[in-house]
Amino acid sequence: MKSSTGLEESAGSLRVYLQKRPSELQTQRAMDFSGREWTPAGLPDAGSPGESLEVKTTSIGRRGNSRASSTRGRMPLLLMLFLLFFCHISCVWGKRQGRTSSANFRETEKRILDHIIGPGNYDKRIRPAGANDTGPAFVRINLMIRNVQTISDVKMEYSIQITFREQWQDGRLKFDDMGGRIQYLTMTDTDMIWMPDLFFKNEKEGHFHKIVLPNVYVRIFPDGGVLYSIRISLALSCPMDLKLFPLDRQQCQLLMASYGWTTEDLVFLWKSVDPVQVTKNLHLPRFTLEQFITDYCNSKTNTGEYSCLLVALIFKREFSYYLIQYYIPCCMLVIVSWVSFWLDQNAVPARVSLGVTTLLTMSTQTSSINQSLPPVSYTKAIDVWTGVCLTFVFGALLEFALVNYASRSDKHREKLKEKMKEQLKQRELMEAAMMEQMEDGHGHSTYAMFCCIFQKPLVSRHNGGSLSSSGGEKGRPCEIHLQPKRKNCCRTWLSKFPTRSKRIDVISRITFPLVFAFFNLAYWSTYLFTEEEEGGPPKK
Repeated sequence: MKSSTGLEESAGSLRVYLQKRPSELQTQRAMDFSGREWTPAGLPDAGSPGESLEVKTTSIGRRGNSRASSTRGRMPLLLMLFLLFFCHISCVWGKRQGRTSSANFRETEKRILDHIIGPGNYDKRIRPAGANDTGPAFVRINLMIRNVQTISDVKMEYSIQITFREQWQDGRLKFDDMGGRIQYLTMTDTDMIWMPDLFFKNEKEGHFHKIVLPNVYVRIFPDGGVLYSIRISLALSCPMDLKLFPLDRQQCQLLMASYGWTTEDLVFLWKSVDPVQVTKNLHLPRFTLEQFITDYCNSKTNTGEYSCLLVALIFKREFSYYLIQYYIPCCMLVIVSWVSFWLDQNAVPARVSLGVTTLLTMSTQTSSINQSLPPVSYTKAIDVWTGVCLTFVFGALLEFALVNYASRSDKHREKLKEKMKEQLKQRELMEAAMMEQMEDGHGHSTYAMFCCIFQKPLVSRHNGGSLSSSGGEKGRPCEIHLQPKRKNCCRTWLSKFPTRSKRIDVISRITFPLVFAFFNLAYWSTYLFTEEEEGGPPKK
């Protein structure tokens, strides 16, 4: 009915066209075969559309061939009108076909789907056949990492959002592509065809995305190829080795395996081109994704061997955060504890409060660091740093205790020296008084008694006041030759500080910074060199 209506419209338009042309056709002139002119006449006017088109010729001359000349003259006009009519019909038919083509394709796709996955033609409980209808079915997998939300050191897990894709061949789903006009069929219901029983081995929890609609589709290609794509968010376990924390690299894995089909029935393979894709604007707060490695991890159990795929994500920890939050504050606390070395040894409240405050602050800093990390049985790099810093702060507090003890000891020695000086003065006065008595002739017995009381008599007077030794021999002059002591720069410098407490403070001012600088040199050279070694080929 639609085509007949188009023909009627075309005929009507042609009729109108001819009605507008009679005046032009009446004035047209032509030449017959004899060379004489002829004028077409008798065309129907616009008021008589029902009359048939006739072209009557009138003879100008008296030749008998006028009818043949008029017939040959109107042939080009009829051919032109036929061509115009055919072009108009073609345009109308093409427009109507374009309007109905999309609807026809949708209906064709529906008929194809009903045919290939109909109840009598397809059974989703049976897996697809392998190559040449023998062997296992091969499923090629690729994924795209859209986002890595968190990497938890305490829980030893990481959260990731991926687009997961699977491709396989199912000969039962082949269909006619209608000369290439149907590239593939798209479905959003995955329960209508057979699906691989893949699961994530190290998954803790996960969910699909259903806003606004479920983010999943299945495409069926004319050759029987199937593409399955879905967006998933997963929380996966990631066992970490924190011996080099925070100068470490962590390898987090994503394990995918078949749950029920063994390798005799189902084999997973990585896609040959771009098996893993990473979004360009991927940003992690405390880590950097350095590289990823794809591998196979088939597992054998009591029930058989199962196909497994592995992708290892290598994350490098950003050190700048920990340098600002951990290392610099600890270093500053150690330096502040050295201020007590420059305070007076008698400023006991100031030095005690400074030492205790820095010690408590360092302990709090160590506790906060340990709370952000899991309790492990080995020593971490940050534990070495905080332990040594805490030791230096505690050493500064012990140094003040030693200085305080040395100060009290120095005071006690000063008192003893004063007592000795007083005794020496008293003895010198008594010796002087006894000498005066001897010179006055009071006798030798008093001097001998004094010598017995205060010291052993080494020299005595005999025979008119001459001095002799206790053995009765005459005294001889005695010479003692001593070698000069070598000068020691350290002792010479320390001799400037008379008290031991002051010497301890001065030695601590130099010793503590030097030892801490040596520790920093050994610490950074050791762990940075170890980090470079750990940055080699990742373990599988």
